[in-house]
Amino acid sequence: MIVVGDEVQTAIKAQQAVVALESTIFSTLGLPSPANAEALQMCLSAVRQSGAVPALTAVLDGVIWAGVPEELYERVLNATAKVAARDLAIASSQKMASGATTVSASVLIAHQVGIDVFATGGIGGVHRESQITGDISADLDAIAQYPITVVSAGAKAFLDLPRTLEYLETQSVPVVGWRTNDFPAFYTRDSGLQISHRVEDAKGAARLHRDRKGLGQGGVLLVVPIPLEAELDSSRIDQAIEMSLAEVQLRGLAGPAVTPRVLAAVEKATEGESVAANLALAEHNASIAGQIAVELANP
Repeated sequence: MIVVGDEVQTAIKAQQAVVALESTIFSTLGLPSPANAEALQMCLSAVRQSGAVPALTAVLDGVIWAGVPEELYERVLNATAKVAARDLAIASSQKMASGATTVSASVLIAHQVGIDVFATGGIGGVHRESQITGDISADLDAIAQYPITVVSAGAKAFLDLPRTLEYLETQSVPVVGWRTNDFPAFYTRDSGLQISHRVEDAKGAARLHRDRKGLGQGGVLLVVPIPLEAELDSSRIDQAIEMSLAEVQLRGLAGPAVTPRVLAAVEKATEGESVAANLALAEHNASIAGQIAVELANP
């Protein structure tokens, strides 16, 4: 069962701007404490300052939330399990105590309750050596399936980015740059990969969303480069990723266990700078998502 928070429910009924947010990034599975709590407040504030209402998603005591009440934020911050789209019914039926939603789960929830825009840090994608492991994030299929505009700083930098873009093309998901034709790589503004389409402002993104939804098609991936002042050195990031992926392979880790391991390695290699970068890009994405939601609410 999906429960819509009072503020979010009121906004949806009044056809006001709403932005869905995942909760993995706000748990310690996404960011270390207390940075996770800081990220939550920054993103909530960014959405509100843009004129929209934030709808934090999570699973608490088996309840699937779209708009977690403030008094339950602490439980989201302390969630120790990830919940993807495939896990939602299980988490609900088995009364999971606290589950942090991934992109795929949040996109599904947003669609079910009538929210058109979703903001995250970076989406999952095609993992390196996927031709052997078959490891492809459910995020990609969820974006393809549900008519949601997903605002992110590209895909997580340790993924196979060329294959991720190819998979999205195969699934008919347009990848659109926010004032850029360069596909960002989370911590850096340019992965070296080009994308064909771009929008210059929230009005353009809202028009694209309406036209695609009107055709009965799925979602849009809007990629936003990390703010220039927060960008990290690509060579330093690449070295940390390569070392951590070697450890992942040695330990035989796969699926959801990979991301926390790699993020921890990058944090250590950058002496915490990656956490600050993550905060900056998440806040920036939330702000832009809010602007798009406002345009959609005021055609």
